[in-house]
Amino acid sequence: MGNQVVILVGTFVLVVTGLLLGYVLSQLVLGYLAFNLLTLLGTISLLLIFGTLYYVLFWQLRREQLQPVNRTPPTQVDEEITGNYLKNRLIARLSGDVAAAERLIEQAKQNYPGMPENWYCERVLDDLDRDDR
Repeated sequence: MGNQVVILVGTFVLVVTGLLLGYVLSQLVLGYLAFNLLTLLGTISLLLIFGTLYYVLFWQLRREQLQPVNRTPPTQVDEEITGNYLKNRLIARLSGDVAAAERLIEQAKQNYPGMPENWYCERVLDDLDRDDR
C-alpha cells in the first residue's frame, strides 16, 4: 500500500511539473516570456524536479517488479515442516500405526480445544513419554 501511494503522488507531481515545464518553454519559444536569469533558473529547477521524480518513480516501479513474490510466509512453512516432523515422530513412536496416531491427536483436540496443530502432536508425544516412565 505504501509503494502505491508513493507512485500515485509521484505521478501526480510529475504530470503537474511536466505541464508547468511545457507551458514555460512554450512561452519562452513564442516570445511571451522574457529570457532572463529568473526564467532560466525556473526552467532548470522544473527540469531537475521532473527528472528526479521520473527517475525515482520508475526506480520504485522497477524495484517492485524485481522483488520476489513470497506466497507463503516463512513461519507458515516452518510450522508445516515442524508439524510433519512431529507427526512422523509420533507415528514412528507408535510403530507405524497411523490410525492410532490420528485417534490420539483427535482425543487431544477434544480435551484441549483451540490449540495449534503442532501442540497436539507434542502433547501426545509427551503423554506417551510419561506413560512409558
